[in-house]
Amino acid sequence: MSLLDASVSVAGNYGGDEAGLICGFLFGAEGQGRPLDSSAAAQWLDAGATGGQADGRQFAWLHFNLAHVAAERWLSRHAGLAPEFYEMLHDGVASTRIERVEQSLFAVINDVHFDFALDASDISTLWISVDRRLVLTARRQPLRTADRLRTAIARGDQIRSTTDLLERLMRTQADVLVAIVRSATERVDRVEDDLLADRRVARRARLGSLRRVLVRLQRLLAPEPATLFRLLQNPPGWMAPTDVQELRAAAEEFSVVLHDMQLLQERIKLLQEEIAASVNEDNNRSLYVLTVVTVLALPINILAGLFGMNVGGIPLAESGHGFWIVVALVGAFTIVAGWLALRRQRKDR
Repeated sequence: MSLLDASVSVAGNYGGDEAGLICGFLFGAEGQGRPLDSSAAAQWLDAGATGGQADGRQFAWLHFNLAHVAAERWLSRHAGLAPEFYEMLHDGVASTRIERVEQSLFAVINDVHFDFALDASDISTLWISVDRRLVLTARRQPLRTADRLRTAIARGDQIRSTTDLLERLMRTQADVLVAIVRSATERVDRVEDDLLADRRVARRARLGSLRRVLVRLQRLLAPEPATLFRLLQNPPGWMAPTDVQELRAAAEEFSVVLHDMQLLQERIKLLQEEIAASVNEDNNRSLYVLTVVTVLALPINILAGLFGMNVGGIPLAESGHGFWIVVALVGAFTIVAGWLALRRQRKDR
């Protein structure tokens, strides 16, 4: 059976085939991707390992679901990856980075879930291995970046090389981040409009949750500058100078998006401070009203307590005008207390 006969379209297979392969594409000199399944990919990889590959200009992209129990076993048997890649899968370090190991590139890219809804937990990791003839990506949950690239290739987009595919992955992730920043900006705009209109629907909790998401995205998605700098200064021999420049441009685009995200965080912080100041002002006003009411009620409470004691010698107990005298005293004290409170309020203004 030929490689072409064994090739099947797995573009819509999110869970993966029997080996955990979600999608695979074989690229020729023209840059068009031809779908591969796991058996065809194994034939192609084994032929290259034994020197039987017919076209040295071919390269492939294989995207695996690591939640499938057979995925790592298939990779160990056919992919010929360095041990550092498997260490990277299990080391638990989730920072975004690109490292060179001999003539291969290993990358960790944190991406958002396919159904991302601006939640701090909707972030997962994409592991990438790149050499001259193979780009291998692996994830445990459906991610937007890989799905967008898969759709673009299935639509007919041309990929020139494995480095070009890595650069497309980074740019696609930058596009996903742009969409996230745009969505978050719209939410912040609505909160800001409500605050300016003095509508009490602006809640600090909503802004706080959004800010935590952006902080986590920036912490996980920002590439480590040291590893990226070392790669760009000392790229593998098979990487063309044009590919290095495009990778550098993709990293700069990534930095611009992260800078916009940082500015949005500062804007959210200012809105939170404004809302907190407004809430504190309302609380102070309420406490002031409560204090004034307490002060106004203080004379009558004191006199009621004194004259209500069941002891002898209560003043004005035998006077026919005692009640009105007490009312006059309470009214006078209340008027004086109210005048003092209003005077203090005017001074505060």
